[in-house]
Amino acid sequence: MSPIGVGGPELFLGAGDVYVALVRPELDPADPGVRLAAEQAGVSPEEFAGPGNIWALMLDDADGEGDGFELPGARDIEADDFAEQLQRALAAGGPFTAEAGNFLRLDARPAADTWQLTAHVTPPEGHDGAPRTLELGPLPTAELLADIEEFRSSLA
Repeated sequence: MSPIGVGGPELFLGAGDVYVALVRPELDPADPGVRLAAEQAGVSPEEFAGPGNIWALMLDDADGEGDGFELPGARDIEADDFAEQLQRALAAGGPFTAEAGNFLRLDARPAADTWQLTAHVTPPEGHDGAPRTLELGPLPTAELLADIEEFRSSLA
């Protein structure tokens, strides 16, 4: 699925170093790295790990410019709705646009057994980053569908 490895549900869309990823990181308070970071921050490991229910969008572009931001108020049901929207559109086989709130829009065009995805990312109010457009493909159809199914299963 994804090279990000956040420990929670994640939908990684991209090829190589250019990607967008919808993630809900989960930190394990028993992990030695988390315990050390908590100690350095002066809080308990449980407090440092947090509730594990905060969604984020992470991205990296062709210039190696990474960014990410939290999505306050985003819930699992909305992430699942977005993934289901992608599944249905991919199965239909024609060009489509899918939206995840007002922060991510994907424009997709089929090409043989791949899809060319263009991600339009708009950071939430209060985030320093500017809107970005990333070319994510070509991405194999079978791999996209498998990743989306795995993501949806991780939410169940």
